[in-house]
Amino acid sequence: MTFIAICDDELKIGSELERTLIDILKKLNIKHEIDVFFAGEELCKEMETGKHYDLIFLDIEFAQGKINGVEMGHLIRDVHQNQLSSIVFISWKKSYALQLFEMQPLNFLVKPLKDEKIEEVVRKHLKISGLWSEVFTYKIGHDIFKVQIKDIVYLENYERKVILHLADGRKEEFYGSLKELYEDQLKKYDFLFIHASYAVNYDYVSALTFNQVSLLNIKTVLPISKHKKNEVRQRYFEIEKGRRV
Repeated sequence: MTFIAICDDELKIGSELERTLIDILKKLNIKHEIDVFFAGEELCKEMETGKHYDLIFLDIEFAQGKINGVEMGHLIRDVHQNQLSSIVFISWKKSYALQLFEMQPLNFLVKPLKDEKIEEVVRKHLKISGLWSEVFTYKIGHDIFKVQIKDIVYLENYERKVILHLADGRKEEFYGSLKELYEDQLKKYDFLFIHASYAVNYDYVSALTFNQVSLLNIKTVLPISKHKKNEVRQRYFEIEKGRRV
């Protein structure tokens, strides 16, 4: 169960955000409970009873009430000592972004809110919390198999076959094109196509040098092909930047 709080004094925005979140979570098959508040004091009072929210959408400016969104963020992090909840600040103004950095928000969304941006935030939260992962599909003969994206460490191309290296040590082999798999399924999930023979999950990268990639928890070092060096580094930093506010 994912517990979500929306705190926004604009009734229309709060209601629309709630409906959008319900649609997204139903599509992703995630059980959820959503509470909507119209002032920071209301959210604060509920949290003081011990209620925990996994994901909080927090408006910055309130027309009424003594607590604004920035102050509420500090209360969540500093007074309640809550470092686990994912906070998403929302505002009509972009100028607040730098003030929010020390609270380590999951993201900062500018009104009017767009459905695709809200879905990106939800997917990111669920992925970080380990509650959900997209699946990678592949065929062996006429049979179709699925594995969660988060469980893939890297893929290797060898003699017309693709070898799937999984986090639990298992390997799966099937015929296919690594380049096509990367473009069709893996690129959008933060994989690095480092070599004609290797595509690596960013989440398992422990070190990246100009020539090679080291992987977490396993004694594996994979080469970066000469003509891909600049492309891989650029892609790596794009992923890093995309995961920040």
